[in-house]
Amino acid sequence: MVHRAVCLAIFLSIATAQQSPVGYTDTPILPGQKWRVHDIDRPRPPNVTPGPEAGKPPSDAIVLFDGRDLSQWTSDKGGAPGWKVEADYMEVAGGAGSLLSKLRFGSAQIHIEWATPDEIKGSSQARGNSGVLIMSRYEIQILDSYNNVTYADGQASAIYGQWPPLVNASREPGAWQTYDIVFEAPQFDGQKLIKPAYVTVFHNGVLTHHHQEIMGAVVHRDVAKYQPHEAAEPLMLQDHNAKVRYRNIWIRRL
Repeated sequence: MVHRAVCLAIFLSIATAQQSPVGYTDTPILPGQKWRVHDIDRPRPPNVTPGPEAGKPPSDAIVLFDGRDLSQWTSDKGGAPGWKVEADYMEVAGGAGSLLSKLRFGSAQIHIEWATPDEIKGSSQARGNSGVLIMSRYEIQILDSYNNVTYADGQASAIYGQWPPLVNASREPGAWQTYDIVFEAPQFDGQKLIKPAYVTVFHNGVLTHHHQEIMGAVVHRDVAKYQPHEAAEPLMLQDHNAKVRYRNIWIRRL
């Protein structure tokens, strides 16, 4: 009898789950929205197939570098990029200029993997320096910050010159590191800023900025400020004369 009772309970549970409604039409309206709680008519999110491994591009990502060539990039000096492509990575060629993506982006999710040189040369800002410049002007700093003291708002994962990261999650020189960035583009009405940019950053899977307001375009030794620009601009990878390597770069428009 006990066995039959258990089986009946399981059957009734499954039957109830199978008959569960997919939504409601008689629930309250959510504040600030046009939808009801559990609204049956609310559009479902589109399906996106995640990458087969952590860090691999999902099905709707735009791949900017897959280890093969620089066809998605140009030089900020004009013409073809002069960086070296070897194995599955590209490497900064000092003096060749920064890279600009041919495609332009506004608000976006960005994944980038990078490595500073394994041979330690210099100190502070002269050690593995590069940068990810979103919209070509809002910089997330790249630096060898493993046992390397520098100013806090200039270390790896800093919003350069504005906000230090919440923590230093740097790996040792030569090790591959990751940035996962969620960027909200600023909005302008003519010459007037009506909404600043915001950024969330994970460095090697560790949260280093949580919806942090950006003060303006990157500048050295001065206070950042905004200048109006287009709603979509290229992604830039900085040439700072250090042989920093990049691989597995992809982006999703938001």
